[in-house]
Amino acid sequence: MKFYKYQGTGNDFILLDNRAGNLQLTTAQIAGMCHRRFGVGADGLMLLEQVDGYDFRMVYYNSDGSESTMCGNGGRCITAFAALLGVIGDKARFLAVDGEHTATIHLDGTISLHMSDVVNIEFNEDFTVLDTGSPHYVEFVEDVVNIDVYSEGYEIRNQDEYQPAGINVNFVQIVGDTQLLVRTYERGVEDETLSCGTGVTAAAIAATGDTTGIFLTEIETPGGVLQVSFTKDTPTSAKNVVLIGPAEFVYAGEFASRDIEISLN
Repeated sequence: MKFYKYQGTGNDFILLDNRAGNLQLTTAQIAGMCHRRFGVGADGLMLLEQVDGYDFRMVYYNSDGSESTMCGNGGRCITAFAALLGVIGDKARFLAVDGEHTATIHLDGTISLHMSDVVNIEFNEDFTVLDTGSPHYVEFVEDVVNIDVYSEGYEIRNQDEYQPAGINVNFVQIVGDTQLLVRTYERGVEDETLSCGTGVTAAAIAATGDTTGIFLTEIETPGGVLQVSFTKDTPTSAKNVVLIGPAEFVYAGEFASRDIEISLN
């Protein structure tokens, strides 16, 4: 089974061409391929599939083998993968679990990905909850470098009000009028990732609070820098949301198609 490895600001993925529709992977196989000791190693796995009316369909799985919601860094990486396969040129229109997305590959290699509109932003005293294609909890902190992202993120992700699916958790430090530092605990990976596309999108929108207008925010993650642009006509919604950043091919290889029973505990 041939695979391709991509990364977007350190958020890494296994990409498989399933246009023929003959790949039927088990949860154990996906988790095994994503395992960083027994497999290729990745934060997630994506299938590129054919679908009527679009250039392709993006099917995304977490590293634990569970099918997931939208992944922003993954959306940029699968766009680059589609270009490598010759499925698209420099523009894509594809279908993901949260609906239609469009993307543009720029000359410098960065990719602009149009995300879903955001509605019903929930502002609380100490945190904000919103869905940017995946559900996110955003907490603003004074010193994000010294936050115990795993322990604090794990506790919030497993709070009763967010079950059974859980929630992604972002710790955000504001460093300038249009700059943020963001670290994210991702459900499904069950650990901190070097970057989360839907997470930085959530952080950028949450940072504007109850204001309205047109915004462009630069976000630094442990894996690199991303930009998010969006428009807020109301304090609790955002539209024209675009995630901008790199998507890089790392390597290709072959993996033995077998069930791998691995304890992730």
